Amino acid sequence: MTLMTLGSFYEVVAWLIRLTMLVIVPMRRTPQAASSWLLLIFFQPALGLLLYLMIGQARFPSWRAERFANLKSFLEEQRQKLQNSVASLPAEAALAADLAENLGHMPALSGNRMLYISDYQALFDHLAADIDKAEQHVHLVIYIFDSDRSGQQIIAALGRAAKRGVNCQILIDALGSRRSGKQVIQQLKNLGVDAREALPFRLLRGRTRGDMRNHRKLFIIDGKIGYAGSQNIINRDWRPGVVNQELTVRVEGPIVFEMETLFAINWYLESGALPDRMRDTPHLVPPKEGSHILQLLPSGADYRLAGFETMLVTGIYAAKTQIVLVTPYLIPDSDLLAALKTAALRGVRIDIIVSKIADQILVSMAQKSYYQELLSAGIHIHRYRDKLLHAKHISVDNKLAMVGSSNVDIRSFLLNEEVSLIIYDKEAIAQLQNIEMDYLKNADEVSKAAWRLRPAIVKSWKIWRD
Repeated sequence: MTLMTLGSFYEVVAWLIRLTMLVIVPMRRTPQAASSWLLLIFFQPALGLLLYLMIGQARFPSWRAERFANLKSFLEEQRQKLQNSVASLPAEAALAADLAENLGHMPALSGNRMLYISDYQALFDHLAADIDKAEQHVHLVIYIFDSDRSGQQIIAALGRAAKRGVNCQILIDALGSRRSGKQVIQQLKNLGVDAREALPFRLLRGRTRGDMRNHRKLFIIDGKIGYAGSQNIINRDWRPGVVNQELTVRVEGPIVFEMETLFAINWYLESGALPDRMRDTPHLVPPKEGSHILQLLPSGADYRLAGFETMLVTGIYAAKTQIVLVTPYLIPDSDLLAALKTAALRGVRIDIIVSKIADQILVSMAQKSYYQELLSAGIHIHRYRDKLLHAKHISVDNKLAMVGSSNVDIRSFLLNEEVSLIIYDKEAIAQLQNIEMDYLKNADEVSKAAWRLRPAIVKSWKIWRD
């Protein structure tokens, strides 16, 4: 075959790729994403096709989808056990709760007790103490589990529990814990703990994609105590020059049943079997312990739509007076941008608290590119000083709040497995708003005028440096 023939053959194949992908790419994609993919495929057909086949669609391998489908009857059984704990909510809150239940298969529950933990070391002390009191089982899902001082504190507690005969089952994200995850897993196994990788990346064996991660931080002890939030099991200052500020919620009551159910889903998807406790003993709903109304919202590629973003946008559109959004990474898509700007134009006061200290330079640059548009809509942006504000939560008026593992970016919206705790009662929301006010005291507001008037060269340099 001559060079001219080869060239002609490539051109024919290239145009076949372009024309075929012109039909396939726009299906189930936003116009912005479709345009980006089509632009790449038009100029680089072979490379564009390869990348699209690898990461073009936010979905897990077919075997995992089949496993999730197999859980339908289990989820319905779990739902029936919660009948006596389902909360009675006012009409507006009930609509939000119904939406969250349709997205995540879990209803809003009454009778819970909760504690916000913002002190970094205090979380490890609480968790280790609860593990030391465990009698039956300990279940953990974690994105980063390191072998440093903080990790060893929890490893030691798990080892003591296993020695007492407590069943300990741990899922550790393969990529998030790449620094020392295998070492931690081996150490835990040596102590009698059943520790495994979540979403191991083995392309040729059809395991999963490297960009789709289990980003959840979920801890359950004896089915009676649960934790959910933003904090990983790693030293606060594990990155040189960066100290994390986090927020985790410790809960007791029926909500822990939903956490246990979510752990069971995670364990089944990774192992093909339910956790030992759910196979061998009845899974009972914990008694009511307090007055807080809570709902668990799992989200990710296993679930319908973009669950966290859908709830976020719905809450913003429903706001009447005030929204406070706290996130380390702010890269909104067009739907979220429209919701934020519309709410601001309706007169809703919107405060977005991000971190002045960045741990990901490119993400920080992308984030700042949205500031002008947000500021022009009347939205207030505050940059938290001194620490990396890694907490992730939102409060809407005094009617709804969410705390969890989800960032405000496309990864958390579509790719990562996340978990959020939705809060409906005024007392708990007021406590969260007090934490947000403390953040604002240690933050600098971005001036709309100063941001707009920066010279172009200064804008480019500061986006990179600040």
